[in-house]
Amino acid sequence: MHADAETIRRILTSAGDTWAVVGLSSNEARAAHGVADVLQRYGKRIVPVHPKAETVHGEQGYATLADIPFEVDVVDVFVNSGQAGPVADEAAAIGAKAVWFQLGVIDEDAYERTRAAGLDMVMDRCPAIEIPRLG
Repeated sequence: MHADAETIRRILTSAGDTWAVVGLSSNEARAAHGVADVLQRYGKRIVPVHPKAETVHGEQGYATLADIPFEVDVVDVFVNSGQAGPVADEAAAIGAKAVWFQLGVIDEDAYERTRAAGLDMVMDRCPAIEIPRLG
């Protein structure tokens, strides 16, 4: 299972509060924009990661995960499934504790590699849906 309740709870409550949101731009029509807003409202620090490196929701953006000059706890992935695997690999390389693939983002091989590297991972779920369920 790619999204068991215990892993979801652990990522949302104890993995850490710095979330890099890969694919987050200033485009308010994109799902990443709304999800990042929800994460902020629940006390998470969001870090936009997008080639444009835009400031979003008051947070400085970076072009890549490797460009972020501080520790990242969770990498939330809003790119298409074909691009998600390399992002998961980069998350492991920068020392993130967890990777979260958004709804519709599925890469079985990346899931296995990420778990084998010792990271928690959730696939095909949305933290903005899951976090209010924690109560």
